Amino acid sequence: MAVNELVAQSVVKEFSHKKKSFLALDHINLNIGEHEFVSLLGPSGCGKSTLLRLVAGLDKVSEGQILLRDQEISKPGRDRGVVFQQYSLLPWLHAWENVAFALKKDKTKSKQEKKELAFHFLELVGLKGFEDAYPSQMSGGMQQRVAIARALVYKPNLLLMDEPFGALDAQTRKEMQDLVLKVFTEARSSVLFVTHDVDEAIYLSDRVYVMSAKPGRIAKEIKIDLPKPRDWNVQLSEEFLKYKREILVELQSQKK
Repeated sequence: MAVNELVAQSVVKEFSHKKKSFLALDHINLNIGEHEFVSLLGPSGCGKSTLLRLVAGLDKVSEGQILLRDQEISKPGRDRGVVFQQYSLLPWLHAWENVAFALKKDKTKSKQEKKELAFHFLELVGLKGFEDAYPSQMSGGMQQRVAIARALVYKPNLLLMDEPFGALDAQTRKEMQDLVLKVFTEARSSVLFVTHDVDEAIYLSDRVYVMSAKPGRIAKEIKIDLPKPRDWNVQLSEEFLKYKREILVELQSQKK
């Protein structure tokens, strides 16, 4: 029997401002299995990032509940790692220190153990040899690798990624997508990935939830049955193009 890492049940999110209310999410139901890669795909304003913030515990649901390993989420926790589009690195710290900073409150590990963990995860994301570099000495792609290492260093059950490659050039973005697949395989975390890029969602995911906008709802769930490990040749396959057509038709139907 499949184990659910995350379950969202009838989640509603409403925002209020100056006595006016805005319904951002309307009865969202979804799940993520253990070691599963799931993407949220939809037009701007459909509530993808809002839902991710609820899962991260950065905002609270208005109705419904979100369970991580059967425990209701009510605040941020070390069982979730978060990677945003903005790298949010501390510019006065070396790369390894930025990663180790996530372990600052961990009293069970010595400073040396934290440093060794930071070095390990920097190597995992392909930054061996850059441990002592400052953020200003690194490209955007390298800084995002540091951010991913920082999110993974305390070994969360669930990795949350909010359009993490949106600011990168096309070639770097492809490299980062392959990196995420590699890290996903080795780190054994589950992933909830927010994107507006159809090809990216298909390439990375086991399943894709297509969302409609205003208010945000789950329009369709699509299982991506493509062989693993994946490389860029899969994007030329008829199966890949079939998924792309299905998703594009669904997204277009939401505009009517």
